[in-house]
Amino acid sequence: MSTPPAAPAAPQSGPGASAPVASPDAGVDTHCPYCALQCGMTLRPGPGGPEVVERPAFPVNRGALCGKGRTSAEVLSSAVRLTGPLVRGADGDLAPASWDEALDRVAAGLLRVRAAHGRDAVGVFGGGGLTNEKAYALGKFARVVLRTSQIDYNGRFCMSSAAVAHQRAFGLDRGLPFPLADIGATGCVILVGSNLADTMPPALRYLTELKRNGGTLIVVDPRRTRTAEQADLHLQPRPGTDLALALGLLHLVVAEGRTDADFVAARTTGWERTLPGVMAHWPELVERITGVPVPQLRRAVALFCDAPESMVLTARGPEQQAKGTDTVSAWINLCLATGRAGRPLSGYGCLTGQGNGQGGREHGQKADQLPGYRKLDDPAARAHVAAVWGVDPDGLPGPGRSAYELLDALGRDVRALLLMGSNPVVSAPRARHVAERIAALDFLAVCDVVLSETAALADVVLPVTQWAEETGTTTNLEGRVILRRKAVDPPPGVRTDLEVLGALAERLGHDKGFPADPEEVFDELRRASAGGPADYSGISYARIAAEDGVFWPCPQDSAERTPDGEPAGTPRLFLDRFATPDGRARFTPVQHRPAAEEPTPDFPYYLTTGRVLSQYQSGAQTRRVRELNEAAPGPFVQLHPRLADRLGVADGEPLAVTSRRGRAVAPARVSPAIRPDTVFMPFHWPGEGSANTLTNPALDPASRMPEFKVCAVRVEKA
Repeated sequence: MSTPPAAPAAPQSGPGASAPVASPDAGVDTHCPYCALQCGMTLRPGPGGPEVVERPAFPVNRGALCGKGRTSAEVLSSAVRLTGPLVRGADGDLAPASWDEALDRVAAGLLRVRAAHGRDAVGVFGGGGLTNEKAYALGKFARVVLRTSQIDYNGRFCMSSAAVAHQRAFGLDRGLPFPLADIGATGCVILVGSNLADTMPPALRYLTELKRNGGTLIVVDPRRTRTAEQADLHLQPRPGTDLALALGLLHLVVAEGRTDADFVAARTTGWERTLPGVMAHWPELVERITGVPVPQLRRAVALFCDAPESMVLTARGPEQQAKGTDTVSAWINLCLATGRAGRPLSGYGCLTGQGNGQGGREHGQKADQLPGYRKLDDPAARAHVAAVWGVDPDGLPGPGRSAYELLDALGRDVRALLLMGSNPVVSAPRARHVAERIAALDFLAVCDVVLSETAALADVVLPVTQWAEETGTTTNLEGRVILRRKAVDPPPGVRTDLEVLGALAERLGHDKGFPADPEEVFDELRRASAGGPADYSGISYARIAAEDGVFWPCPQDSAERTPDGEPAGTPRLFLDRFATPDGRARFTPVQHRPAAEEPTPDFPYYLTTGRVLSQYQSGAQTRRVRELNEAAPGPFVQLHPRLADRLGVADGEPLAVTSRRGRAVAPARVSPAIRPDTVFMPFHWPGEGSANTLTNPALDPASRMPEFKVCAVRVEKA
């Protein structure tokens, strides 16, 4: 790709990165189990159990931890997690069982369904929190042992739209093509649909540095969040109109003569085909669509273009839409037309959400991919991976269903499911329907740390280790491959996911190829990824430990070497060329279109969803931590005072929100920080306050991402 520039400073390894790992008595250096920052921390023994200690040397968070990270050791307690297998008995209840009994039941259930209904009647559903080793082994297990095409994972709900847009513009998908530290040194950031202050608090320091260094921050969000309060300019569009907003800004760039004609000519293709759609979105039209006044549009363009370097960063807001891929493409087009890509301190980046959302989709648990980000329908990719696995490439199944489509097929086409590291009963769109489909399965086996709402429906529940009880790699939002080290022993009745897959593979006739040692799995992953877009072949556990993470791509045969003679990683992508066949970035012609569901007289308001500071994803783990529950004890409905007055509801009173899919009830939270035509609900809770009871599973045609972020609802006093 390219070598990093001499300036600005954002080294691949941080201060003290080559220092040895602390001794077990002093603590073990590891990483947070939650979001894609993968903050560095040290876990050391304490009088009441393991304690989390800051680790300032790690360059991403530099010691800072949010409340979830600080309290993460509490979930290691045997009091809040599973400590032995559970099997559903004749009475319909889950009861303790031995490991042999539980594993035998799982193997028999999968074999029974496969014999009766065929290989694709057995499905596998993974998670964006699984380590690279586990994601790799799960994909291999599905395709080699079960020989099913029906595998996908909950990362499809995270940043799949940005991934597709990345690939079609740049030829490669890595969330951030530069280190986080570059954000603090650029001139202007447009942050679209992200509330970093609540979702990734340690990353907020980079926006603080940006402003301290004289840069400007533009936040695009229907809500005035804690992050938006830090902005120099807050654009507050209607939900689902981010695509029109990006087109409108680019229209002004062209109209005001701010395009970088030299960059467009030298390093891109497709501008002529893209321009007509851009010019069709004039400022007054965009104001009518988005609700953002024209003067604010003009100011945003001036701030972005007057800065010597600029970035656009997107998150779930614009991505979790039925047009999310086109929306991200529109923001990428803005960067390309202004020459803000493929240059130091400039470019487009996606803020990955889940802990291993990046690595999780690179190594084979996604419906259409093989390890190394290879395409499953590419004959050369199939041949390479099949050779590593020692199987016939013609025997590998083809692409299967995407995540929601797989869940929707449960109990019909897909009759048995092995689920690992996910809780779709809470996290999937149209959640009540998904729970019904899961209940209709002939057989369900779940591997999890806790008895989640989904695990409670299983025929067999297998208790597995978590972050501090096992070693493995994850890949953070920068593309930095890091090493989570085992710091404590798990309870006696708990096994690793790798051990579970190995034991099941043996019972299903494959006594080799599924080792329990994570480093052995990683070494095989390196070989499988070699030569692919996400090439990890030059990365090793020893290197990660010495350098505090290695950025991919890092091919073993790279001509660029470190001072120690190792193949160099790639902190900054695209500085010399883009990863397309001709080295040029590609513009994508896009047009605004409405959300899949717009307000009507029966459902007159928008619903948008998101996270809160003290909970994470489906809450399966964070809802078991006292401090976090005290800070965020349950769901709520945020609404504007004008809407509250119209409904006659006071702050704290129960409010019913109804969509075409269901009804949820939660206390009102009256705030001027949200648009009067929009209500907001966090999605961390099950039960009557479950936001995903309401959300729309309408899918983006390219990424198959559901439209979590916008649907039409009715709001009334409960």
